Amino acid sequence: MAEQFTADRTISAVFQEEKQVDGVIRRLLDRGIPSDHVSVMGQNFQSETRISGFITKKDVILGGLRNGAIFGSLFGSFLSLLTGVGVLFVPFVGPIVAAGPIGAVLIGAASGAIAGSAGAGLVSALAALGMPEEKAAIYQTRLQAGEFVLMVEVPADRTGEYQLLLESAGGEEIHTSESALPRPCAGRCNDPENLSAEVRSHLSAEAQTVFIEQYNQALQTSDDVLKAEQAAWSVIHERYDEDENGVWSKAKVLA
Repeated sequence: MAEQFTADRTISAVFQEEKQVDGVIRRLLDRGIPSDHVSVMGQNFQSETRISGFITKKDVILGGLRNGAIFGSLFGSFLSLLTGVGVLFVPFVGPIVAAGPIGAVLIGAASGAIAGSAGAGLVSALAALGMPEEKAAIYQTRLQAGEFVLMVEVPADRTGEYQLLLESAGGEEIHTSESALPRPCAGRCNDPENLSAEVRSHLSAEAQTVFIEQYNQALQTSDDVLKAEQAAWSVIHERYDEDENGVWSKAKVLA
């Protein structure tokens, strides 16, 4: 049996060109990093990427991150190697393509700050994940300028190795956070205690039950944990509104 991959650090970097991102992802995968531990964000992908279905820019903007919008699937180039690829709207940045676990983080409980005050945006989301605000502001500015952000979750004892890999591939503004990106459950959720504390704290008891049901249901048709998480959050945002404390607790009156 293959040894289970354990990641407890997240290394982030900015890349100026898409071809650099393509190359570094392939190098990471070749060194044994699972595809569901690599995240990419960008606005200006120029490869043969296609958005399937009938999603338009208007749909993305009107849907918005606050409503749990993550649309379609993107194929082509290196994005097809990653999991949970979609389009979402980030305040102060605009529509972005997000691939990997960062997409689920942005539409989940950790994103409460991102849709809030005028000081929010990607800066708040990255700061919540342990990045200094000054560094996060640089990331947001460079993403707005058409560059790309890559995040890779790695074992602590190999942090230096992967920092050097990103730097040698052209990565700039490299930062290492002392944790991996949050996930709701390690596999199937059996009860609310299986949910991560971060997710649980943003859901009422009733909403926790709904989240778990939808999450497990999605896992029955696919073993893609990121897609299951996105599906669960989508249902939460359809059925509930946030209260003044950022908890999804106010049941909507559904037609």
